[in-house]
Amino acid sequence: MITGYSTLIDKVRACGKRTLAVAAAHDGEVLAAVKMAKEKLGIEPILFGKGDMLRKLLDEMDFPPCKVEGADDDAEAALAAVRCVHNGEAQVLMKGLINTSDFMRAVLNKEVGLRTGKILSHLAAFEVKELKRLIFVTDGGINVAPSLGEKKQILANALDALHAMGYERPNVAVLTANEQVNEKVQSTVDAAAIVRAWEAGEFSGPCVVEGPIALDVALSRHAADEKNIPSKIAGAADLFLTSSIEVGNVLGKCLAHLVHADMSGVVLGASAPIVLTSRAETVRSKFCSILLACDCASFDA
Repeated sequence: MITGYSTLIDKVRACGKRTLAVAAAHDGEVLAAVKMAKEKLGIEPILFGKGDMLRKLLDEMDFPPCKVEGADDDAEAALAAVRCVHNGEAQVLMKGLINTSDFMRAVLNKEVGLRTGKILSHLAAFEVKELKRLIFVTDGGINVAPSLGEKKQILANALDALHAMGYERPNVAVLTANEQVNEKVQSTVDAAAIVRAWEAGEFSGPCVVEGPIALDVALSRHAADEKNIPSKIAGAADLFLTSSIEVGNVLGKCLAHLVHADMSGVVLGASAPIVLTSRAETVRSKFCSILLACDCASFDA
């Protein structure tokens, strides 16, 4: 079991050098996170951005020597960073100070982009001190209202990542408002269908999938017992599959802002893991996202 980010730090350091391509790197907090990753993880960054602004920030921060590629604008920087990953010069891509739509346009570029044919999905990890372990949430960042087929693909992406991280048999909670299948509540119908797909062997690698299941039961064995719900994963869920972007987003922000869990996130389904953070996230959170992506880089997307 991964007990926290410290476990991942040791694992990533032991895996050898990772190269990180940062698109539009001319941002102080992004560079602070990259510097932390270079020092703690031994990663080698390649920074793409507005040359003069970038070099000025690096000098002010006393940033260790690294490769810098100047670009006239953010779109050019993004495309150059994506091309770097596409060509195998870097194993992880990171978004810097650039609009997400412009960044993703480069990621999906038909000539040098990182398409694989898989759905792109967001996997968030949270270190919750009370639980003494990491828990994962998907998808609170990319897919707005996924269909049943898309939910299966999102789950497959996340399971591949967790298996690569060392989870031998991850426990998956397909979240809904309660444990009863109700034809009027599509999320419960989809949850039951996902469990049937798991029982039929549709997902690769060992795992346990339960649903429909409410958050309290997934987090608490006591809640399952009080509600008389038989569950193999109650109180031990590793991965929470949400029904929509709103559920995943709200759950993640509650964990980050109310429980003060350390959060990280990575985009899966491309040919390399992608760090896609918002400006509101802390340097620590950005560093943890780099850490998570570097660990995910140990498997082929």
